[in-house]
Amino acid sequence: MTNGFIIKCIDSVVQTILNSEEEIEFLDRAIGDGDHYINIKRGSIAVQSIKSELTTLPPDQAFKKIGMTLMTSVGGASGPLFASFFLALAKETSGETNLQQFSKGFTSGVESIMDRGKSKLGDKTMLDVLIPVSEKLQSLADEGCEKHQLIKEIDSVAIAGVVATKDMMPSKGRSAGLAERAIGHIDPGAKTCQLIISTVCKELK
Repeated sequence: MTNGFIIKCIDSVVQTILNSEEEIEFLDRAIGDGDHYINIKRGSIAVQSIKSELTTLPPDQAFKKIGMTLMTSVGGASGPLFASFFLALAKETSGETNLQQFSKGFTSGVESIMDRGKSKLGDKTMLDVLIPVSEKLQSLADEGCEKHQLIKEIDSVAIAGVVATKDMMPSKGRSAGLAERAIGHIDPGAKTCQLIISTVCKELK
């Protein structure tokens, strides 16, 4: 993993977020606080604005810088959660990060979100995408899976995770107050995570 690839992913993710404004806002108006897209957009652009600083940093320090930037620039629940992911990822990576290290760091980042948000699989949150992806990534990394197959499977797991939230009863966040009325709606945080993961998968191709 190189700085150039990280920066390329940042630019692509920002463009994906901008292109998905209508979809994310629609989902958030249905069961969220209505500010999810604004916060995600603000954080994405804030990270994009520090690209020149990231070019001189090894991956672990770049991830740490991204985490700190998200912590200070994003409001709502999303900021601290995404920030904790990147800060935990940074602790498990190094200047020469390979797939095994990254998968371990990804899992650590997801566990950090679980701890901070006090959520688990099935709560109708971003974790319904992130947990299955982290488990699949770790499994494929341990197996030494071929790159093309790994990308395909990770993308598929992310998409399946976000679709699964549609039929879930929420137990965390604002949507929890809607109870049964939230069933039939995809979780906006899960959708955002799926879009980010799918975008990175496209860049890996």
